Amino acid sequence: MPRPRKRLAGAAGLDKKGPAGKHVKTKNTESSSPQKIPASKNCEKNTGSYWLMKSEPESRLEKGVDVKFGIEDLKAQPKQTACWDGVRNYQARNFLRAMKVDEEAFFYHSNCKEPGIAGLMKVDVQFVRMMKRFIPLAELKTHHQAHKATGGPLKNMALFTRQRLSVQPLTQEEFDFILSLEEK
Repeated sequence: MPRPRKRLAGAAGLDKKGPAGKHVKTKNTESSSPQKIPASKNCEKNTGSYWLMKSEPESRLEKGVDVKFGIEDLKAQPKQTACWDGVRNYQARNFLRAMKVDEEAFFYHSNCKEPGIAGLMKVDVQFVRMMKRFIPLAELKTHHQAHKATGGPLKNMALFTRQRLSVQPLTQEEFDFILSLEEK
């Protein structure tokens, strides 16, 4: 059985402490940028109630370990709940730590043939439901481009302004707009 590749260290009261109450470093597999990049305006003002979290639904070996973990894998976990570990990027890790229990997140399939939003989950990641339809990256990108010109809800979405982050905050406006796409 594949094991989840990301962990919510510090989120929802899960801050890991070792002997004598000292903080323990968690295993990280996400690449970190060597330069500091300031958060987008969208990220700064929303430490949020809504999130987008990326994971890889197709098999890929990293140091001999398969890092595959798609929404179907989350759904198959006991109580449909799993740890989210492997985040190394400092900003993504800080977003994980800012999350609270029962906040909603989109489960985004990345690094695959057709990347996009596959479902909903709650933080500390628990399966909520599949999307009524898969919302591909190409469709989101089309809306983003249109909204940049017209000032729509996806104009500053971190998925396009900070593509490399595996954990990203969403505004309520972004979250609601993406949910509305299910019906189309």
